[in-house]
Amino acid sequence: MTLLARLDRLPLSRPHYKLLLIGGLGYTFDGMDSAVVAFLLPSAKAAWGLDNGQLGLIGSATPFGFLFGAIAAGLLGDRIGRKKVMMYALAFYALFSVIASFSPNYEVFLGARVLAGAGAGAESAIIAPFLSEFVPAKRRGWFVGALAGFFSFGFVAAALIGRFIVPSFDEGWRIAQLVTALPIVMLLWWRRSLPESPRFLLANGRAAEAEQVVAKIERDVEKATRTPLPPVPAAAAQPATETPKVNLLSALKFLWSPAMRRRTAVIWTVWFVITFSYYGFFSWIPTLLVERGITVTKSFEFSIIIYLAQVPGYFSAAWLSERLDRKHTIALYLAGSAVSAFWLSQTSAPWSITLAGAVLSFFLNGTYAGVYSYTPEVFPTWIRASGTGLSSAFGRVGSILAPTIIGLSAASLGFAGVFGLTTAVLAAGVLCVLVFGLSTAGRSLEELTEHGAPKAAAKEMTK
Repeated sequence: MTLLARLDRLPLSRPHYKLLLIGGLGYTFDGMDSAVVAFLLPSAKAAWGLDNGQLGLIGSATPFGFLFGAIAAGLLGDRIGRKKVMMYALAFYALFSVIASFSPNYEVFLGARVLAGAGAGAESAIIAPFLSEFVPAKRRGWFVGALAGFFSFGFVAAALIGRFIVPSFDEGWRIAQLVTALPIVMLLWWRRSLPESPRFLLANGRAAEAEQVVAKIERDVEKATRTPLPPVPAAAAQPATETPKVNLLSALKFLWSPAMRRRTAVIWTVWFVITFSYYGFFSWIPTLLVERGITVTKSFEFSIIIYLAQVPGYFSAAWLSERLDRKHTIALYLAGSAVSAFWLSQTSAPWSITLAGAVLSFFLNGTYAGVYSYTPEVFPTWIRASGTGLSSAFGRVGSILAPTIIGLSAASLGFAGVFGLTTAVLAAGVLCVLVFGLSTAGRSLEELTEHGAPKAAAKEMTK
């Protein structure tokens, strides 16, 4: 009987849904912080007389911070624990959101947005690999996809803030950022309620602590379901209890070793494709709508419709990812995104732009649900947080480039050219995941990562 076999045979019930809510609220506020920037750009432009290049830098500031936050979160998560990183990241992000709201000038605002992005990026990178380690294989795709779905609530909240707070007050854009700092109050709840990952504890030789966590979850599940727990299946592979210490160099060496480089290349490519397309679209859609002759208020109303389409996008992909496999779900939604981006490039009427934008929003966010489920599954426990963080960080390169590229090229390429470029990027992602992606549905984390090539590569690092 192993701890992980005991953990993986538990049915999803109230303890798991509590973890889903905790992590989901973290993603809600991460999404709100990322999305609200698009609604601050017109106010920042008016307040400080900014040009499009400076606006592009503001749009790139949060994802630039995300990049470094994701790298740090992954490396620290594999060294000091997932829970600590998640909590510290939330506090860091909230602090610099407050500083950004009181910025006296463009330079302070830009720096604060970068640092707030670092906190949000760290939190975003750690939540999915952390909570995926509590969930049985047969429900992991739905669980992590639904977890990522909470981002959509943050984007809808940002659109509502942009519509009702930003234009309603003289300093509404500053008040909006104070609202995004409110999740700091969640720290007290997280500190009491979040257990550390048993997989992390086992991988670091802390078996007694892992036993306590698993035993408590078993008691909570039995109490919630009011039925005896299922029998424990035959012992599966456990993560090694002696693992190499992870730093940036050793993580990159392992991830790009002959045994792992195909997985890493696919994951990094998909992260870049979806994040480039996503941030290119959502950072500029309110501004692009205004440039098409739509009023600021009306563009914000259209943005709410577009952002609402995220919700069914995320949760439909979470449902499909356990029926089509993660790689096929990702490919399907990337393909839908490519078709929608092409449609958007060919339309000009406000209503058709809004409809095409809503469909693109649906598919882009469905892709994210698949990617957040897929990424933690392909890395071993001892480097799962680092692998996920570095993958997310590479994707953030796309999010850094996209707002600036679109801001500088919109004048020459035009509306159609911008989304034609997005179509090409998305199509490349579809081919990559279909041809080279790994099938993961229904397989335990240890089955996917503790046998064969990844295990051999890890042994090489310990020599």
